[in-house]
Amino acid sequence: MATASKYKYTDIIFEIKGKIGIIKFNRPKSLNAFGGSLLGDTVSALRELNEHPDTVFTVLTGEGRFFSSGADVKAAAGRQTVEYANPAAKKIDFMASISTAIELLRSMIDHKKVLVLALNGPAVGGGAAWFEGIADIVLAADTAYLQVPFSALGLVPEFGSATAFYHSIGAHRANDFLMFGRKLTAQELEQWGMVNRILPTQGFHQKVVDFLEDQLNINDGKSMMETKRLQNLPLRRERMLAVYDAAEALAERFVEDAPKQRFAEKNKLLLGKSRGGAL
Repeated sequence: MATASKYKYTDIIFEIKGKIGIIKFNRPKSLNAFGGSLLGDTVSALRELNEHPDTVFTVLTGEGRFFSSGADVKAAAGRQTVEYANPAAKKIDFMASISTAIELLRSMIDHKKVLVLALNGPAVGGGAAWFEGIADIVLAADTAYLQVPFSALGLVPEFGSATAFYHSIGAHRANDFLMFGRKLTAQELEQWGMVNRILPTQGFHQKVVDFLEDQLNINDGKSMMETKRLQNLPLRRERMLAVYDAAEALAERFVEDAPKQRFAEKNKLLLGKSRGGAL
């Protein structure tokens, strides 16, 4: 029987099934974009499960057909333009705006339970970069894929993903994915070692629970958690430093207005193609 959280969450579904804690992004109409209170809710739920006395696995997954489409572009477009006194003020303001994302990454890096990423569907941008290299186990639906547009938008790999993907799949494959925006299917990700197992999309969430329950029937929960602790212990400092290095690099891109310029260039190109097609 599933149990609920003691806290009220708006943009995630939280439940505990025996020794399995589940955090499910619940903004399916926006393809689980990082808007509303989704990031804050997730940080709180990770903290709650980290201290839970009985759970072994923490599952991070999504409701609907997408795991996550990353940044909430519509919400960002609606923000008012701010005039800054100098570049330093602009950078400080940006760094303050990403504090929740940094705490989310720290919460995952320091999470004591076995962190299972269950990719129920495609993931784009931050959804394809923030979680995959940090998770201890990655299960993917057969229709899932990952893709990031960082270089195309004048951005950089976000919140330590360059280091995390390097650890998981190696430098050349990570560069192909992060620099060039290559779309990686679940099947390619399994071949490259990023995904542990591919499961059918139909009934995916229940199949994830069934798989983890089978592991709990075979293996001791404390031993699995200790294996995770020992494996990740030497990686913790490097991962956290990578998060802050990436945040600083991303902030500088925004200070330079690189993303704004790339958006303007792409919109101009699209407008030109539209006019050309109309003639």
